[in-house]
Amino acid sequence: MPGRLARARSLKRSAPKARSDDYCVHMRIFNKAGPCDPKRHYMLPPEPRLPRARALAEQGLYFVVHAPRQTGKTTTLTALARDITAAGDQAAVLFSCERARTLSGDIGATGRAILEAISSAAENQGLPPECLPPPWPDASPASLLSAGLRAWARACPRPLVLFFDEFDSLSGPALLSIASQIRDGYQSRPANFPASVALCGLRDIRDYRVAAGQDPDPSGHSTSPFNIIDESFRMRDFTARQVAELYGQHTAETGQEFTPEAADRAFEYTQGQPWLVNSLAREVIDTMDVVPPEPITAAHMDAAKERLIIAQATHVLYLSDRLAEPRVRKVIEPLLAGGVPASDPDYNDDVSYVRDLGLIKQSRPIEVANPIYNEVIVRYLTERAADTIAVSPVSFLFPDGRLDMDELLRQFTAFWQQNGEILVKGEAYHEVAPQLVFMAYLQRVVNGGGHVAREYAMGRGRIDLIITKPCTGPDGKPAVQREVIELKVRRKGDRNPLKAALAQLDGYLARLDLNAGVLMIFDRRPSVLRKRPAPETARHRSPDGRDITVLTL
Repeated sequence: MPGRLARARSLKRSAPKARSDDYCVHMRIFNKAGPCDPKRHYMLPPEPRLPRARALAEQGLYFVVHAPRQTGKTTTLTALARDITAAGDQAAVLFSCERARTLSGDIGATGRAILEAISSAAENQGLPPECLPPPWPDASPASLLSAGLRAWARACPRPLVLFFDEFDSLSGPALLSIASQIRDGYQSRPANFPASVALCGLRDIRDYRVAAGQDPDPSGHSTSPFNIIDESFRMRDFTARQVAELYGQHTAETGQEFTPEAADRAFEYTQGQPWLVNSLAREVIDTMDVVPPEPITAAHMDAAKERLIIAQATHVLYLSDRLAEPRVRKVIEPLLAGGVPASDPDYNDDVSYVRDLGLIKQSRPIEVANPIYNEVIVRYLTERAADTIAVSPVSFLFPDGRLDMDELLRQFTAFWQQNGEILVKGEAYHEVAPQLVFMAYLQRVVNGGGHVAREYAMGRGRIDLIITKPCTGPDGKPAVQREVIELKVRRKGDRNPLKAALAQLDGYLARLDLNAGVLMIFDRRPSVLRKRPAPETARHRSPDGRDITVLTL
C-alpha cells in the first residue's frame, strides 16, 4: 500500500531507527469493515452513543437496542460490556445469535448454538475465570437455553448482563422459543438468571413480535414473551462534535489535520452515519493518498463523497437493494415524487421499517437520512434508464466549458419522444418514473465535468435540481456555472401547475441568488397521453421577474 507507507514515513514520531513499515503495523485506521478494535481503529467511547444502556443494565432491566447495519452496534456494545465488567460489580458479555440463523426450524439446535456462542464470547472477551460459564446442563430442547443461563447465574459471583447481538437473525418458532425462555427466567433474576438482558439488532420490539408470529400490538398479548422489555431505543449516530472528535484522534496520532471545514462537510454529507463518516476519511487518506503533512480539507471531502457514491461499496449496495422491497417503495416513492402517500393501514409500520433500515431520518417530516443516501437512491433507481442513454457530454458544452442548457433541453426532448414511454412503463417506481428518466439523462450529460444536487421531500410536489459546472469566466479566470431545473408531474384531476410552479421556482432561485431557471412539466393525464402532442417550450416571467424556460412534455 504505497499511500500508507508514504504517510507512515511522514509521521513525526520518536522511534529510534524504527522502520517506516513498523508505523503501518501500529498505526490506527478508520474502520469500515466489522467491529472496531481500539488498538487498531479510531473509535469513540460507547456510553455517549447509548446513554441509557449502562443505567438500565445496572438497574437489572431488560431492554432492546436497535440501529441500522454498520452503525457501530457491535463495536459500541462490546466496549460497553467490557466497561461494565471492568467496573467489578457485574459480568457482561456480548455474543452473536448469527450462527443460529439457519436453525430457526430446530428449537433445540438454536438453543445449543446460542450457548456455544456465549461460551466463546465469554472466554474471548476476557471474563474473569470465576465468572466464566460452567459446563452447560442437559435439558429438553424447549428449555435448553434457560437451563444453561440459570446454571451460569447461580455459579457466577456477579450479576450477569447479556447482550444478544444479531437477535433479529432468529425468526418464527425459534425466536418465540428463545424469547419465551428468557421470559420464564425473568422472575428469577439476579440470583438464578441474568440480571439484565439486551436484545440487539436492526429491529425494534414491534418487529420482533411480528417475526415471532404475534400481533405487533402489545396490548393484545398480556402473556407475550416480549412484555418484559422495559425500554426500546435506537443507537444514536455521531453528532457533529463526535465526528470532529473521531477525526481529531487521527490528527493527534499523525499530525495530519482535518480542518474544521472538512469535519463539518463530513457531518453535512453523512449526518453522522458511522460507516459513512469512517469511509470518507479512509477514502481521502488511503485511496486518494492525501498524506501528512497535507491537511484534509472540505474539497477532499467533496471528492471522497463522489467516489463513495460511484464505487457502490457493500454498505451502499445493501441499502440500494432494499429499494426493491414493496414496503420500502411505498415510503420512498411518494418521498421522491414530493407527493402524499396513499391511504394504507400498514403505512406507519412501513415507515418504521424504513427508519430501522436507516434510509430515512428519525424525525418528521419524512426525509432521506443524509445527502449521500439521497444521491445513492436516485442513482440506483436511474441505472436502468441510464443504460439506454448514449450521449456525448462534450456536445453540450460551450468553448468556455459552460453547459448549453438550450441544447440539453432540445436533445432530451428528442430522446423523450423516442424512448420516454417505454422507459416509464418499465420503472418499478412508476409514479416518479418521468423524473427518474430525466435525472438519468442529466447525470450522463454532466458526468465527470460537474455535479447535480437534488432536493426532494414528501409534500413538496416537485424535485429541484441544481447543476454546478466548472467553467472559464469572462475574465479568463476559473468560474462555476449554476443552473436550476424544477421537475413537476401533472396527473389526472390536477389543476394546471404552471402558476404555482413559477412561484415555487422563483423562491428557490431567490435563495440561490440566480435570475433564470427551467421548469419541466411532465403531463401524464390520460387524455393528453392518448393524443401524444408535441412537446412545448415557452418563456415565462416569474412573479419577481426572473426568466423561466418552461418545457411541457
